Amino acid sequence: MSPDKPNSGAVLSSTADSSGVLYVVATPIGNPGDISARALRVLEEVDLIACEDTRRTGQFLAAHGLRKPLLSHYEHNEERRVPDLVARLRRGARIALVTDAGTPAISDPGYRLVRAALDAAIVVKAIPGPSAAIAALSIAGLPTDRFVFEGFLPTREGALRKELEALSGEPRTMIFYEAARRLGGTLATMASIFGEQREAAVMRETTKTYEETVRGSLGELAARFANAETLGEITLVVAGAAAGATARGAQAISVDLLLEEGIGLKQASAIVARLTGRSRREVYQEGLKKRSEG
Repeated sequence: MSPDKPNSGAVLSSTADSSGVLYVVATPIGNPGDISARALRVLEEVDLIACEDTRRTGQFLAAHGLRKPLLSHYEHNEERRVPDLVARLRRGARIALVTDAGTPAISDPGYRLVRAALDAAIVVKAIPGPSAAIAALSIAGLPTDRFVFEGFLPTREGALRKELEALSGEPRTMIFYEAARRLGGTLATMASIFGEQREAAVMRETTKTYEETVRGSLGELAARFANAETLGEITLVVAGAAAGATARGAQAISVDLLLEEGIGLKQASAIVARLTGRSRREVYQEGLKKRSEG
C-alpha cells in the first residue's frame, strides 16, 4: 500500500520513470502533539527515512510506536548521500525526508535531494506541518500579506552589517533565525541600521514549554536583551521599511556616496536617515567616524 495513495482517478506526473516517491515530511518544532496523522501514516509505511540525527529521529519514532530503517542525511554528508538515495528512488523505494524539527529544506538539509529527485523525474510530495518561520509570522502582529524569509544572518559583524544594510529598505516583513547567544548584539545592530523605532517581535522556544513572545521597537528589544541570558531557539520578525525606502534605494544611497557628490555631512546624514528610518544623529556620528578613519 502506498503511504499517500492518490484518490481514484488522480494522475501522477507523466514524467515519473519509477514508482519511487520522496516524501518531504514536516515534524514538530517543539510540541510533540503537532505531528499530523498523515505524517505518521507516511512514516509508518515508507521503506526508509533519511534524517539529520538517527538517534533523535529514532526516539521520535519510538514515542509513536514506529520502527523504520534510518539513514543519516545532514548538512555535511548531504552531497554524497544524494546519489544513493536517488538510485533507491529510481528502483521504486518510498523514502521520507525529515529533519530534527520543522520542515526539511527550510534552513535545514533537503534542497539538494529534492532537486536531484525532481531532475531524475521522481515524484516528490510535501507532507506539510510545523515551520518556525511561519508560526512566528502568524503571531508577530506584523503584516503577513507579503514577507521574506532570510534564515540565519552572518556571524561576523562586518558581514552582518553589510547584509542588514542591503535589507534596510526592504518593504516586506522580514523573518530571521538567530542563535540565542547573539540575540542582543543582532538586535542592537538592527536598531542601528533599520532605525530604533522599527517594529519587531522576538519569538523564543515556539510551541515548547517555555515559549515566549516579546514585541516592541528594535530599540526597546535591543535594550531588553542587551545583557539578558537568553536560551532556546530564536525567530525574529521585523517590520518592513516605510513606503519610499526601497531596498534598491537603501543600497544605492549612503553617506559616503553623497559626500563624494559634494553634499555636506549634515545634509547627507539627514537624507540617509530619512531613507532608512535611522536617527539623523546616529547616521551623522557614524559619518564622522568614517571620515576620521579615512
